[in-house]
Amino acid sequence: MTKIRIAPSLLSADFSRLGEELRDIERGGADLVHLDVMDGHFVPNLTIGPAVVKACRAQTSLPFDCHLMIAHPQQYIGAFLDAGANMISVHQETEPHLQRALRLIRDGGAKAGIAINPATAAESLSAAIEFCDFVLVMTVNPGFGGQKFIEPVVGKIRLIAQMIRERGVAVDIEVDGGIDRSTTPLVVAAGATILVAGSAVFGQPDRKMAMEAIRNSVSVRV
Repeated sequence: MTKIRIAPSLLSADFSRLGEELRDIERGGADLVHLDVMDGHFVPNLTIGPAVVKACRAQTSLPFDCHLMIAHPQQYIGAFLDAGANMISVHQETEPHLQRALRLIRDGGAKAGIAINPATAAESLSAAIEFCDFVLVMTVNPGFGGQKFIEPVVGKIRLIAQMIRERGVAVDIEVDGGIDRSTTPLVVAAGATILVAGSAVFGQPDRKMAMEAIRNSVSVRV
């Protein structure tokens, strides 16, 4: 059975009770927490910044996976490291000096990730994949939660997994967007090991059962 890690996306949580929400998913078996950072410029939405990440850090021992959907991410990497991020991903589409940004993250003690949009080709990772710890593949266009899974991206996940095998690098594939019991088997079979799930976890009354259902969909169908 393929081992996967589930990262509930805080974007789908109740923001009026974030501490309770974080403790609930930790009790329910989450492996890490996905924090969507949006600037209203690179993506058409505004969410959270380092201050909220720092406040949340005191509420759970789960690793924090900060996804920077922002312009000029290098200016903010230090702030998110200081706030308690354990993983930070920057978008290839917005960072012209990608290797430098990844080095800043790693030098700060966190795992470094390259995030790519659905329309960005897998081949574009060729020059930088050896500088990262994970690739975050968007299976929806970033900016909002609750969108429909873009199934043609599954083929891109396969290509990235092949590139990782051929290079012999220790790089995980994370997927974000429309992940639930029906889409999980598709992305895991393609090579994904970290699954970001928003409404499929936080939109359910029993978060533990919701995460178990996602895990079981792999053991049954992959």
